[in-house]
Amino acid sequence: MAKRLIVAVDMQKDFIDGALGSAEAVKIVEPCAERLKKAKAEGDIVVFTRDTHGEDYMQTEEGKNLPVPHCIKGSEGWEISPLLSGICEDARILDKETFGSRGLGELAAGLLAEGKIDCIELFGLCTDICVISNALLVKAFCPDIPVYVNASCSAGVTPESHDNALNAMKSCQIHIL
Repeated sequence: MAKRLIVAVDMQKDFIDGALGSAEAVKIVEPCAERLKKAKAEGDIVVFTRDTHGEDYMQTEEGKNLPVPHCIKGSEGWEISPLLSGICEDARILDKETFGSRGLGELAAGLLAEGKIDCIELFGLCTDICVISNALLVKAFCPDIPVYVNASCSAGVTPESHDNALNAMKSCQIHIL
């Protein structure tokens, strides 16, 4: 029986209350925890993406455009929030060096080909950067199944950029919950 692929995008300390944290990000941690508990209870497949940078971050293209060191591999800020990771100890974690994860697209396509999923739901941080990037990426890898973004479990850099990203995704046939 096919299940949902649930993707928690970059729910890491640096994006919640660390180097790039925000009040909006802090507010979604509890709804994300509840959503992950439900997914686990329903037997869905849960994946976390984890923004992952090296000590050379400031020399990368992203670092030149966003000059705030964050999610440095092995640092406290790189870790998935303990409020979430403890819920799904057996979840797969996909490290990614940029906004979108090719590995996530490949995983989703493989699960779909095996008949293990019939839809994909994403949520997390930041709606307007990594959530939208990964939603569009999985839509490209899996164009014939529904892709959803859970707006109440996502936060953007600003409330306005969150709303703009949701509207952009709607235009690309991504369903907003």
